[in-house]
Amino acid sequence: MTLLDRHGVRLTVDDAIATVTLANAAKRNAQSPAMWRALAEAGSLLPGNVRIVVLRGEGVSFSAGLDRQAFTPEGFDGEPSFLDLARGSDEALDATIAEYQEAFTWWRRNDLVSIAAVQGHAIGAGFQLALACDLRVAAEDVQFAMRETSLGLVPDLAGTHPLVGLVGYARALEICATGRFVRAEEAERIGLVNLVVPGGELDAATADLAAALTAAPRDAVIETKALLAGAAGRTYEEQRRAERAAQARRLRDLAGVGD
Repeated sequence: MTLLDRHGVRLTVDDAIATVTLANAAKRNAQSPAMWRALAEAGSLLPGNVRIVVLRGEGVSFSAGLDRQAFTPEGFDGEPSFLDLARGSDEALDATIAEYQEAFTWWRRNDLVSIAAVQGHAIGAGFQLALACDLRVAAEDVQFAMRETSLGLVPDLAGTHPLVGLVGYARALEICATGRFVRAEEAERIGLVNLVVPGGELDAATADLAAALTAAPRDAVIETKALLAGAAGRTYEEQRRAERAAQARRLRDLAGVGD
């Protein structure tokens, strides 16, 4: 069932698994504000029974990043150019960037597990979109790069927090400040991706992972995800307490006993 298909974003749902496809292969799925609004809308349209969201890109590249048209005086039709935004007030610029970030923030909701299936280039905004997901499966030809600093900008689409969490501060700084490519072997070694497969096996490997994630009861996965997601911000003792509280909820639920 197709729930959304516009601005280079297509959302389909098959029972408990939703697929969000970047569908502008002719431009290597380059991103625009219209695409970001469509991505944010996709998150709001998910039926309540969806447990897994797969994010993929059509064509040879996952996403080549921000469409450079954004930096031209003309910008995109019906959109303020980035140059115009820069001339506005601090409040207006902050609000606009916050709106753009909404396309990148819903993928880690506790009630979902999101998987990015990444092939070819994942540059800048494309890299950050892959980082927005909980898990990443990569093809052997993948090339991640954070090119914003090379353009005199910073990564601002919610990608810095997950990147530091995955690879640590020092390596994240080196990756962002140099803008270099991180290829498949290194990405798997440093924990940036969960699995690397031949390009022809990317869809099948992602489907296998999605199926494995739906094997356990949904509430147990939700509680476990919340425990793990909050662990970095808790002390050891706080995490122990959180584990006990979560397990008590699960045991009561299994026993049919209310809180």
